[in-house]
Amino acid sequence: MQPDLELVHIRKGESFAAWMHGYPFRTVRWHYHPEYEIHLVAATSGKFYVGDYIGDFGPGQLIVTGPNLPQNWISEIEPGEVVPARSLVIQFPASLVEAAAESLPEMEAITPLLERSHRGLLFDAATSATIRPRMEALIEARGLRRLALFWEILDILATAPEPEVLASLSYELDLSAINEGGVNRAIAYLREHLTDAVGERELAAMVGQSQSAFSRAFKRHTGSTLVRYKNQLRVDLACQMLLTQPDAKVAEICYDVGFSNLSNFNRHFLKLKGMSPTQFRATFAANGELAAAE
Repeated sequence: MQPDLELVHIRKGESFAAWMHGYPFRTVRWHYHPEYEIHLVAATSGKFYVGDYIGDFGPGQLIVTGPNLPQNWISEIEPGEVVPARSLVIQFPASLVEAAAESLPEMEAITPLLERSHRGLLFDAATSATIRPRMEALIEARGLRRLALFWEILDILATAPEPEVLASLSYELDLSAINEGGVNRAIAYLREHLTDAVGERELAAMVGQSQSAFSRAFKRHTGSTLVRYKNQLRVDLACQMLLTQPDAKVAEICYDVGFSNLSNFNRHFLKLKGMSPTQFRATFAANGELAAAE
């Protein structure tokens, strides 16, 4: 089964993405992305897949994956159950570390870590326990503090006890076949134009299909129509911004993620998340205050 291309959104003015997500969630599927990823499981147990490796996971599992390595974590939960915070995630492009390495000789220390991560690396429980509070702080941090935590995390990973390498030496994703496929090529285009008014006609023409054929293929591939898929991605992006930009107004976020008016944004947000954007932000804020009190 071909993996889906995940759209990793790195906000303007930032070098990498750092966020948390619950379960179920849109990224919980067989997928890949060109960014490196640090993935720490905060809650639940289940099966995980990295390249051609299959294993069991539980709370505290810490894995680093390299660019374009397919992956998925499937939690075992009760029907209808929702886990608000399943995973802590940091995603960063290769260009970030490559640019840093050109001017900072100290960056050579993390080169072996990044090279081995192309097959997926599973770290021990002690390393995970050291990394977790730093990832949690990073998700909330701003400015230079955010950057300092990022490099600190990479340094800890680079000097940690030898991790388990997951995917086999012979495993390699055929990106030429996948990226040239109509739907994944269209999704890659959406990745760069999520906030633009991109329609089926434009995407169908880009991949050389009729609009009706593209529409059917897109729905088979994603389980959704293009309009619903874009709205889902935009609402998911809005959720990240609501949590990581506490001073930003809901109306500002609405337009930043590509919705044309506030009422339409609120309607889609309520439909997909079961609450308004304001309620969503307040709920997570209250959860954070409760956790801090404990």
